[in-house]
Amino acid sequence: MTIPQPANNPELGQMIQAGGVQTNLHDLGAGHPVLLLHGSGPGVTAWANWRLVLPYLAETRRVLAPDLLGFGYTARPADNSYNMDRWVKHALDILDSLDIQRTDLIGNSFGGALALALTIRHPERVRRLVLMGSVGVPFEITTGLDQVWGYQPSIAAMKQMLDIFAYDRSLVTDELAELRYQASIRSGFQASFSAMFPAPRQRWVDAMASSEADIRTLPQETLIIHGRDDRVIPLQTSQTLHQWIERSQLHVFGRCGHWTQIEHTQRFNQLVAAFLGEADAADNEKTQ
Repeated sequence: MTIPQPANNPELGQMIQAGGVQTNLHDLGAGHPVLLLHGSGPGVTAWANWRLVLPYLAETRRVLAPDLLGFGYTARPADNSYNMDRWVKHALDILDSLDIQRTDLIGNSFGGALALALTIRHPERVRRLVLMGSVGVPFEITTGLDQVWGYQPSIAAMKQMLDIFAYDRSLVTDELAELRYQASIRSGFQASFSAMFPAPRQRWVDAMASSEADIRTLPQETLIIHGRDDRVIPLQTSQTLHQWIERSQLHVFGRCGHWTQIEHTQRFNQLVAAFLGEADAADNEKTQ
């Protein structure tokens, strides 16, 4: 099913065919590619998730930010059924459609679980890994995540959900709540979202978790980022990932909820750019 595309919408990039799936993709900049995998909030799109990150990273590299299968303006499968196998395949199909053999990966929340799964299954396709407020290891579902996945459209419900995401409540304005509410009720958005994580929702946390043994085998340099005050995904998940991934570093932002890239945009951008830039420099040395 294809989602109608309103004109003059910054959330629309270019439409590509990825494994037969019509996929909305933002493709900016030049250089070594980095694939940005968004989270799973209601009405989410790649642009809504990464709008403050895209122009900064695109100054030094090629930045790819797709709406993942079933989200945003990317097509929904006919059976409206979702699992990690399908999301991994779609991400790989995007890379293949662009003839990209190796990329850096940035995964936010649900996108972190996808980034982990993709890297474990296809380690040759990933150079460096960034995980932000990531799912992907076992944890008891939080009240916040249960409310996010159980969202039923209303402006009040959206404002309550946004309040859970942000540490700085001044970010949760009536205008933002209205904007994200309207996004959540676009044709097809809520139908696919409600099909992804029906109650009881602990099973979806469990289904997204990769095994400890597999995570411990990851050879990639990994940057792990988390907000200390995150009420959606507990800090414990990133601490666990840091323990299990040998070549990892953990950065915790104080006075920060689940919106690291929004609440601490400049610091987030500089941290990620420096981390990926290390790999660029190493690659350049090898070719000289």
